Amino acid sequence: MTLPLLGTLKLRGRLTLYTTLLYVVPLAALGWLQFTDSRERGKLQVQDTLTLEASGLRDLVEAMLAERESNVRHWAEAPSLRAALQGGAPSEAAPELAAVLRHSPTFRGLVLFNLEGRAVAASPPGLLEAYMGRQDEVLASPWFRAALEDRMTDKGLTLQASSVFRKRVLPLAAPVDSPPEGEHPGQHRGVLMAAYDWDHLARVVTPTLERARHRSHLSFALSVRRADGTVLFEARGAPLGQGGAPLTVVVENDRRIRDVGDGWRFVAQVDPEEAYADGSRALLVNFGLTALAVVLAAMGTFLVARIVTRPLVALSGMVGRVIHDRDLSQPLPVQASKDEVGQLASAFALMLGHLRDTTASLQNGMRVLNNTVSELNQASRHQERNIARQAAALQQTQVTAQEIKQTSLLAAEKADTVLSVASRAEDVGRSGEAAITSSLGGFEGLQEQVAQMAQSIARLNERTQQIGGITQTVKDLADQSNMLALNAAIEAVRSGEHGKGFGVVAREIRSLADQSIQATERVRDILGDISQAILSTAKMTEQGYTRMEEGLGQVRASGENLRELSTIVHDNAAAVRQIAAAVSQQNAGISQIFGAVTDLSTMMNETVTSLHSTSNAARTLQEVAEQMEHVARSYRV
Repeated sequence: MTLPLLGTLKLRGRLTLYTTLLYVVPLAALGWLQFTDSRERGKLQVQDTLTLEASGLRDLVEAMLAERESNVRHWAEAPSLRAALQGGAPSEAAPELAAVLRHSPTFRGLVLFNLEGRAVAASPPGLLEAYMGRQDEVLASPWFRAALEDRMTDKGLTLQASSVFRKRVLPLAAPVDSPPEGEHPGQHRGVLMAAYDWDHLARVVTPTLERARHRSHLSFALSVRRADGTVLFEARGAPLGQGGAPLTVVVENDRRIRDVGDGWRFVAQVDPEEAYADGSRALLVNFGLTALAVVLAAMGTFLVARIVTRPLVALSGMVGRVIHDRDLSQPLPVQASKDEVGQLASAFALMLGHLRDTTASLQNGMRVLNNTVSELNQASRHQERNIARQAAALQQTQVTAQEIKQTSLLAAEKADTVLSVASRAEDVGRSGEAAITSSLGGFEGLQEQVAQMAQSIARLNERTQQIGGITQTVKDLADQSNMLALNAAIEAVRSGEHGKGFGVVAREIRSLADQSIQATERVRDILGDISQAILSTAKMTEQGYTRMEEGLGQVRASGENLRELSTIVHDNAAAVRQIAAAVSQQNAGISQIFGAVTDLSTMMNETVTSLHSTSNAARTLQEVAEQMEHVARSYRV
């Protein structure tokens, strides 16, 4: 990827830039590596220094506290203190405390308390008056309760100054026990409290701050903090600058040596700007030396590039004149030397000679090419006119073939329609013939049924006549019975009383005979009606049989006519199939003719397109020839 600035620079400027970069990049990389290495070493050195100072403060405070605690426990074993707590004179304990305080100037005072929290003896003497009436406060204090448990605590060290000592003090308390040879050996009698001057720690860390000032670490700070982060002591130089968070090292007081400071954290801090000031100065010096080297390299490179590019500038001016004046006969402005620039000038002179020869040959060739292209254009135009006339005739042929094809398709569709109608007519004829045949069979069966019905009616008429004869016989019997009953009644009357029963029977028989005569009359009337109905039915059956004979003859005649019509329709369907086959063959032939004409038209169109392409190519070639001739003539040789 080319930078935008490099595209505007000339060769001299690029040579200067590239050569300068060859100096700058290694120098900058080397300087940066040196700076990075020195900065890392500086970080490690600062880290080690802070760790050393924090560890030194921890060891110092730990040893000091352990020593002070041991002193307090030793002082609590003094016999005078035990005697003062056992009821002796307190005045005997005060000189002892004063002597101890004179030899331990780091303590602000010593106070002896009994188990009720009352001050018994103190040094200096003013502490007795200060603790008067503070028994409850003493009993509630953490250092007093811890002393009764045979241990010491740092909870008595507060962030504010003590109201008694007017300064911040660390109360170190130890129990005062009964002597081993006494009545109650080892029993607590009271508490000795020694107030360690906490401000003495500032004088202890003063040498450490002085060493930090000699290292130019003015913001160096040391602090002591509890495990919960409460600041117990802080010694700070100048306030931190704007360099961000300070560099911090934390060292925790372990429990290898038991003291009240177990768990405290000793913190050493310094401003990063001050800690890395030496590295920053080294970086500035490195940058200054690098910049000076870059300027010197750029100046030397510029002079070398100017000497190298001067012949190239002369050649560039000659090329510009050749391009502007279009004159290839100009002399070479540079003396041919034996270096790379001289070789370039010789090669350029040789190239210029070849260019003159090529331009002269090109001009001659362009004249020949222009004449040839003119003749090719004339022949192409003549051939294009002939092809256009052939294409027009072929287009008309194609239109006519298209019309014939459409007519043939229409005829084929009509033939298919007639063929389908003939097929339906043939099917209908077959169906009608089958229906006539079935009707003839039905009429013949019906004729047989009518004949059978006539016979049944004749037999029924005979049976009716027979029933009439039987009815007459029954009537005759009833008349005779009536006469017999009449005679029996007469004989019964003649017999008197003995014939009364026989007279009753005779009356009943006469009554039955009358009923039989009446029933016979009714049966005779009904048989007369049935006989009349049978006769009427017989006549109607004969008439129907006659009409059926006539209709059967007509149906036979219709069946014969329908058979002839079916034959004619079959013959017509065969003729229509032949016509449809002929039309289909004709349509296939016309389609082949139309396809051939279409292919010929497509080929003609492709020929016309190729001819147009040839004409366009000839015109393009002519334009290129004219342009090349114009270009060839633009140079003087």
